[in-house]
Amino acid sequence: MRKKICPLSVCLPLVMVAFCQNIGKVESVNDKLNQFVNVRDFCISDDGDEMYFSIQSPFQEISQIAFMKRIKGHWSDPQLVSFSDKYSYLKPFLSPSQNKLFFVSNRPLLDFTDKAKDYDIWWVERKDKNSPWSKPVNIGKPVNSENNEFYPSLSSNNNLYFTSEAPNGVGKDDIFFCKWEGKYSPPTLLDTNINSTGEEFNAFISRNEDLLLFTKYNSEGGLGSGDLYIAKKEKGGAWSKAQNLGANINTKFMEYCPFYDEKNEILYFTSRRNSIQPRKFKNVADLQETILQSESGLSKIYKVEFKIK
Repeated sequence: MRKKICPLSVCLPLVMVAFCQNIGKVESVNDKLNQFVNVRDFCISDDGDEMYFSIQSPFQEISQIAFMKRIKGHWSDPQLVSFSDKYSYLKPFLSPSQNKLFFVSNRPLLDFTDKAKDYDIWWVERKDKNSPWSKPVNIGKPVNSENNEFYPSLSSNNNLYFTSEAPNGVGKDDIFFCKWEGKYSPPTLLDTNINSTGEEFNAFISRNEDLLLFTKYNSEGGLGSGDLYIAKKEKGGAWSKAQNLGANINTKFMEYCPFYDEKNEILYFTSRRNSIQPRKFKNVADLQETILQSESGLSKIYKVEFKIK
């Protein structure tokens, strides 16, 4: 069978013909994010005027959600979300309505205790984009459990996809989904076309629930560390076998936390890619800028034109 060739880029051997994409140049999302040592977990609003992301300390003892807004064509400086406190917050995701922000946190369920718990999925709500966020609400059971839940992502019908360290999984980290029927049904483990005895996490679900992007860690046939994979929903509702996105996006370093802007066909993701080369520096400021720039081995957020066939 003759292989089909993408018009804008060559389909890589790791990507099946049916998953052929037009892939542009990988670029840094915004220079204002490069001031942070570890930044990850990105989402952007439908109108492109709000972005949310996580800022972490080098060893992740501190993790907080920040945001930027585009005002008169310019991005504001990063600010912490209003509900920020001493607990860890990460993995923000704007609902399809744009008026709920889902995230995960180890904050306690009750206000009268200050003991951190395992990671749960939470949400805050607002009337509109100019209104303040509410107090955080725990999504509760059956989604949350005594295990860690991470990386919420919702389709237009409110079906929820997330990562869990549940004992009924097939690996250490697995991808589950909960169907919305006025309330969430118990979690369903995605099959072995997605999950494996290894680690699968950071799943992004498309609005009409026909496309899944996620990370596999140290997978057989991968490029090294964490790689981004794609799967499509077939007729009948089953997921196709997930395919590696290939070397235009994945590297031997860690790629994770995908977010796909379907309207503008842009893939956002986090990477620890590293292209730094030793050289002579003009001064300390030059050295510092080089260390904090993109492709420095630090956790940074990138974007790429990504047209799915």
